[in-house]
Amino acid sequence: MKRQNVRTLSLVVCTFTYLLIGAAVFDALESDTESKRWEVLSDMKNGLVRKYNITPEDYHMIEIVIIENKPHKAGPQWKFAGAFYFATVVLAMIGYGHSTPVTVGGKAFCMAYAMVGIPLGLVMFQSIGERLNKFASVVIRRAKCYLRCNTTEATEMNLMFATGMLSSIIITTGAAVFSRYEGWSYFDSFYYCFVTLTTIGFGDYVALQNDQALTSKPGYVALSLVFILFGLAVVAASINLLVLRFMTMQAEESARDEDKDGSKTLLPIDGHIITTRQRSHDDQASVCSCNCLGNKTWDSGALLPPVPSHEFLDHSLCTELIERASI
Repeated sequence: MKRQNVRTLSLVVCTFTYLLIGAAVFDALESDTESKRWEVLSDMKNGLVRKYNITPEDYHMIEIVIIENKPHKAGPQWKFAGAFYFATVVLAMIGYGHSTPVTVGGKAFCMAYAMVGIPLGLVMFQSIGERLNKFASVVIRRAKCYLRCNTTEATEMNLMFATGMLSSIIITTGAAVFSRYEGWSYFDSFYYCFVTLTTIGFGDYVALQNDQALTSKPGYVALSLVFILFGLAVVAASINLLVLRFMTMQAEESARDEDKDGSKTLLPIDGHIITTRQRSHDDQASVCSCNCLGNKTWDSGALLPPVPSHEFLDHSLCTELIERASI
């Protein structure tokens, strides 16, 4: 089995094993607390029903009213500030779920908006991440020159360390800001920042949802949006490095597999499959069945276009290619 296939199978096995481990750990940490909370809530519900003689229908109606009114604590959700916040959450694929469209037109536009906005956002964040990596590489090279290091090139590990440090600074700083404005503990604020910038977006903690913040605190709204957009760009820079590293590993593994397999490559030309032996890039000749090899006119007595030698192609096929190139 090829090394690439082994690695892919290993990744699948490791991923599912990681999922099983995660499920077991979450079960151990959260299951008992969930049961206790359910018992407490059930006792409180039964006590309220008995105390005020509430029918099951009335209690269900009270639940609906409370749940529906919860998003409105932050003020109007669909004025421009709230709508911009929602659009940012959609484009960034965070999806808190704190506010959702209820009209048919709003739901239809949300789907169309996401179809265009999500790819646009991914490309934008990826592009910004690449620019940040480029900037970090320049800073690292200058720092190494200043420190008179033996090598001045910015390695992948240097860039990963730099973007990781920047991501940590953004998350810790954002946690301090949200802890102050939202009244959360620092750990809960850190948890919110991590869940947001990794686009998990559970929705258990959502900023700008208290004290009419969307309408009464425009500066805080702007700060939250800048945190989300810039933080996602920095995280994209880190992910970009990991993706490039993985692609490099794939290319290296593919090259090794081709070398071990006798290095045969299939080249399709006008319906024919040409089998070639593996060669270096310097030795490879262009193969083309049209006149795109140059602006020359291929007359019967003129110079024939370059074709692979008989060492790599069958002689009859070489003849056929030459005849077609002269048309």
